[in-house]
Amino acid sequence: MKSDILAKTGVVAGSIANPLAVLPMIEQLFDHVPETVFFIKDRRGHYVAVNQTLVERCGLNGKKELIGRHVRQVFPAELAARYARQDEMVLRTGRPIIDRLELHWYVRRQSGWCLTTKLPWRDAAGNIAGLVGISRDLRAPGDRETIPASLAATLEHLETHCADRLTPASLARHAGLPSVRFARLIKRIFRMTPHQLITQTRLAAAAHLLRETGRSVADIAFACGFYDHSAFTRAFRSVTDLTPSQFRSLQKE
Repeated sequence: MKSDILAKTGVVAGSIANPLAVLPMIEQLFDHVPETVFFIKDRRGHYVAVNQTLVERCGLNGKKELIGRHVRQVFPAELAARYARQDEMVLRTGRPIIDRLELHWYVRRQSGWCLTTKLPWRDAAGNIAGLVGISRDLRAPGDRETIPASLAATLEHLETHCADRLTPASLARHAGLPSVRFARLIKRIFRMTPHQLITQTRLAAAAHLLRETGRSVADIAFACGFYDHSAFTRAFRSVTDLTPSQFRSLQKE
């Protein structure tokens, strides 16, 4: 649980200074993980490296057919537009996307659910030079319990409205699901309870604001759904072993 939240807050996620230097090893590693799509993209969003899984799911014959291409040249318009928006957000803000639930392709372009993570790739000067990402299959086609599309929309709602007075019950209603089934799906996907997911999402948003803005800790706490400064500090310290102010100081070193 703690390691998941640390990754979301950026304490251990980090960035890769020069992924191209170890590219052959990275590609070889991910070529042996068929349930995971792997990619590196440059500042314009063009593929620099991919694994064999992505090649096969795009129905292509080799990696050379993907290298240098943009998602809009590869995927159907609806999927491409969503992927491109994600890429542009990471490249513009440097804010990572961690375990975003979304539809992807399986073999022969069958749709299925995955968890997508995209991290900014920074050069030696600290400038954003591209991004590194993976999409992990959540289930194989034909699994007993399907994931309703409303769940993905609800998780996006959680990310964009984490300052609201959200509860597991209100999120279940937003998804149009019974609370018990909603909790079961969240536990299966993220290995945590809905309440833990709400807290993790708020802490991730707070960590981004601590890194990227000069807003006060109290202001950030309120903006991320913590209505008590002390409660925010306790929650933040419980998963990072740092106070918000200490975390911010470390990011500036």
